[in-house]
Amino acid sequence: MTKELIFGHKNPDTDAIIAAIAYSYMMNESGKDTEAVALGEPNEETKFVFNHFNYDYPRIISSADTKQVMLVDHNEPKQSVDNISDVEITNVIDHHRIANFETANPLFYHAEPLGSTSTIIWKLMNQARIEIPATLAGLMMSAIISDTLLLKSPTTTNEDEAALKSLSKTAGLDYESYGLEMLKAGTNLASKSAKELIEMDAKTFDMNNKSIRIDQINTVDLDETLQRKAEFEEAIKAEMSAENENLFILLITNILTSDTKAIVLGDDESVSVFEKTFDQKLVDNIALLPGVVSRKKQVVPQLNANF
Repeated sequence: MTKELIFGHKNPDTDAIIAAIAYSYMMNESGKDTEAVALGEPNEETKFVFNHFNYDYPRIISSADTKQVMLVDHNEPKQSVDNISDVEITNVIDHHRIANFETANPLFYHAEPLGSTSTIIWKLMNQARIEIPATLAGLMMSAIISDTLLLKSPTTTNEDEAALKSLSKTAGLDYESYGLEMLKAGTNLASKSAKELIEMDAKTFDMNNKSIRIDQINTVDLDETLQRKAEFEEAIKAEMSAENENLFILLITNILTSDTKAIVLGDDESVSVFEKTFDQKLVDNIALLPGVVSRKKQVVPQLNANF
């Protein structure tokens, strides 16, 4: 019998990969036969995590080769496997908005407005009384650190904090010192091309029949990263043309100061909606977004409302 696949979104971040691994472990402990897979290569932060725990990265797929799948950390078809319409979705564990999602059959769907999908899975494991091994606890701890920016993101909840502290105790790690080292590892951008960076943590959203793509890069030096602005713009224009996108927003976030500068390109109507949403005019395609660190909570809902 073929294993049922579990995966997060395309251009996966740390939470998307680890949530798949954690949920697969939970399902298998409950008697299912599943495999966690990835929809893309690991970013620098995720590489750091897997190297730290000496854990093998899941195999990478673009299309599902099974009849049934489970989704974690996403539900929108554009963010999923290429053949998502050809497979049956049996489970979804997510902490994002629900958009353009429907199924032919009933399914298990669990969504909560928490900072990390891995926090939800931690709760489900506790409810099912499934013991979390130390290595898996370390991985899940890393996912929560990543998605909440070490509990500094506005998406962070008391449950995320409780999960992080519990998992760090099981893993035997100080989450604060480890977390800062982990987040800094993700800001090593010099070895990546502009094309790689604008695809590394990119998600595409359908907003009133407009294709909106939002990518986020974490850094510890905004000005240094913006020295590559011309490279980014060239790569963004090529990607927008290839994918027929209306708006591309590249969020460049300083993880130490919790501020963001955005490079914004698109058609006149979509750019105008962006400017209205954030109450500012772009200057040389740049927007200043002080205090903005969360795409999910501080960018997507606001844009969606105005589109």
